[in-house]
Amino acid sequence: MIGEGTAASSHVARDRVLPVVWFTRQENRRGGTVFYWLLKWVLLGPLLRGIFRPTVEGAQNVPEEGPAILASNHLSIADWLFMPLVIPRRVTFVAKAEYFTTPGVKGRLQKWFFSGAGQVPIDRSSGSAAAGALATGMRILGEGDLFGIYPEGTRSPDGRLYKGKTGIARVALEAGVPVIPVGVIGTDVIAPQGKLFGRIVRPHVRFGKPMDFSRYEGMEDDRFVLRSITDEVMYEIMLLTGQEYVDVYASTVKNRITQKAKEIGGGAAALATQAKDRLQHHGEDKDDKPADDAAGTADAESVEPAGSAEADR
Repeated sequence: MIGEGTAASSHVARDRVLPVVWFTRQENRRGGTVFYWLLKWVLLGPLLRGIFRPTVEGAQNVPEEGPAILASNHLSIADWLFMPLVIPRRVTFVAKAEYFTTPGVKGRLQKWFFSGAGQVPIDRSSGSAAAGALATGMRILGEGDLFGIYPEGTRSPDGRLYKGKTGIARVALEAGVPVIPVGVIGTDVIAPQGKLFGRIVRPHVRFGKPMDFSRYEGMEDDRFVLRSITDEVMYEIMLLTGQEYVDVYASTVKNRITQKAKEIGGGAAALATQAKDRLQHHGEDKDDKPADDAAGTADAESVEPAGSAEADR
């Protein structure tokens, strides 16, 4: 589709005509996508290009038309902005349904932005988010589009590359489409976890050569085949990014971090409770002194308030 009616001899030539060609054709093909192209070519894209000046390698590996899976590492919430920015085609990702169903003005703005930015809600009608994501991916590929996916399933908690989930392999086999490994570098500096913004660097996007898994056709229910395909994709991503690979799911590591934080928080709360109890018992012990000791009583009455004030502070 991208090359129709154009002398697509270079990406520069395509970039000059795509804002018009895609603007009209995609709007006719699927209502509401006009905002995507406005964001990419007019509203947001030029701003991001001007400030961050992203660089790209291997853009020629992305087909000019037809379906394909773009499998990327996931360092930051900014990944889905910069990876589609450096190629002329639209890339569609799946996103949490909450981004599209939140009520009120905020919800409508959220839905408007994420829809326009090339994200679609996960179809949960199948009963699980994972199955819904696969079904949505199949639909996107069935329409001849590019489907963006993060095989790690979540952002890396520490910048390393984690074990991929096999859903990508199942989609690739069922849809019969190539997988293009993608390495995104520098986005974790631009938008670190826990922060809206870090600092300005030039993000770099590398597209690897398309991976053909047609030799496994009809074997999408073989878990060993699915794992083999997924590991092969993750290996190519590792070569593109230079990240250290960890053969553990990122979600498992995140759960461990969360559990550890809870344990530390719970321990701190327990210590605080124990300290409070000791202070209370200390005050009760002083109140229980013999009343017939006049000097002791007088001393207790004169000293106790000051001690209590120190404890309160």
